[in-house]
Amino acid sequence: MTTDTVAAEPIYAAFSEQEQAWLQQNRDLLLARFGHMPKACLHVFGCQQNVSDGQRIEGLLQAMGFGFTEQPEEADLILFNTCAVREHAQERALGNVGALKKWKAQRPERILILCGCMVQQEHVAQTVRQSYPYVSMVFGPHAINHLPQNMYAFLTGGKRVFDLPQDESAIREGLPVRRTGVKGWLPVMYGCNNFCTYCIVPYVRGREKSRRPQDVIAEAQRMIAAGYKEITLLGQNVNSYGKTLDEPVSFAQLLRQINALPGDFIIRFMTSHPKDCTLELLQAMRDCDKVAKHLHLPVQCGSDRVLKAMNRGYTAEQYLSLVHTARELMPELSLTSDLIVGFPGETYEDFQQTLELVRRVGYSSLYTFIFSPRKGTPAEKLPDPVPAQEKSRWFQELLALQETLAAQQTAGLCGNTYRVLCEGQKKPGLCYGRTDGNVLVEFPGDAALVNTFVHVTVTEALSFVLKGTVSQ
Repeated sequence: MTTDTVAAEPIYAAFSEQEQAWLQQNRDLLLARFGHMPKACLHVFGCQQNVSDGQRIEGLLQAMGFGFTEQPEEADLILFNTCAVREHAQERALGNVGALKKWKAQRPERILILCGCMVQQEHVAQTVRQSYPYVSMVFGPHAINHLPQNMYAFLTGGKRVFDLPQDESAIREGLPVRRTGVKGWLPVMYGCNNFCTYCIVPYVRGREKSRRPQDVIAEAQRMIAAGYKEITLLGQNVNSYGKTLDEPVSFAQLLRQINALPGDFIIRFMTSHPKDCTLELLQAMRDCDKVAKHLHLPVQCGSDRVLKAMNRGYTAEQYLSLVHTARELMPELSLTSDLIVGFPGETYEDFQQTLELVRRVGYSSLYTFIFSPRKGTPAEKLPDPVPAQEKSRWFQELLALQETLAAQQTAGLCGNTYRVLCEGQKKPGLCYGRTDGNVLVEFPGDAALVNTFVHVTVTEALSFVLKGTVSQ
């Protein structure tokens, strides 16, 4: 299934007369510039929130007349929606931009855009200004809705556009969204107030702002009507949802409201901060039949000393107590987490405490990273005496432990039957989807199964993948 909600939604109702004029004028200007209606190619780095932002960017581009391609050589416009969380993603994005210098030179009328969290950092924006003169437009995550006017300014003025506001006081609703695939991302809030010492997100995405529940519900209804059977609610910390509303609504209450909508679909959400994960939320997960029994609960480290230095707001025992409560309420619950290895000042003894916590929790999977200093964060200035080679050794030790534990977990799933949303095909005749606990499962089937629910009986378990057959 490919769903395009732009065609189904009254997108222009949300635009002012001036914005509607920009959209139409851009269509005319782009046609004159290229001699045909142009094609755009988008590359998204980083988190699911970036994916969701990219869908809104595509919606705006489509409203200006763009078609889309996955082939850069066919594109008249290439856009990179960037990530600032880890250095590797930043380097990869800039490396890709550098590789497009020839692409731009071949046809100077082509348009190259950089946007997202990475360019919201002033030192990166300055690098782009000085070292990448062929980049046409740069804008941060707060300026997505400015794209029509910025495109008009570029097309009529011929000068590069940099639009990097520090924050937006309100959420702009009603932007067109171009979604593809069978899984839908639905942001419920933006920004973060936590200021973990290693994290750049609050500096580039701003303070927490929650969407009104009626706006979230309305978008969920449109997604269900468009045929989406899995909706993932997004926020940097979904547990904080509602605190900025005039009439506060908890995330647990929002879950129950979406769960009550008619239709056959799955609800997932991410990301949850342990310090704000409440009993009310866990009870809502237990009670709501459409909410997947999977909780992504980033712990980051198992050492209290390091957790305090990270400004995480909980201890290892408090985290383990929360996990215990969650599993008492939902014995079938699957847990995943994020872990940082080699935070400044972390010792091998601290790291051993992380390994012990991983053993005690028993995660189905982990997202693991070696500490990456981010310019402008407090952790960037902390002493960091452990050599990179030693951190890599710890990292491999963690990966080996998790692979062993995951293999033990998945081995216990053999013979079980799960209701699975078929997300697509790995190759002709081989489909894939995820269990309610978010474990990947592959099974024989043809393309007709895509975007349908099937019952799959597990016949083989690998470390991180299940294999099965469709039950009749």
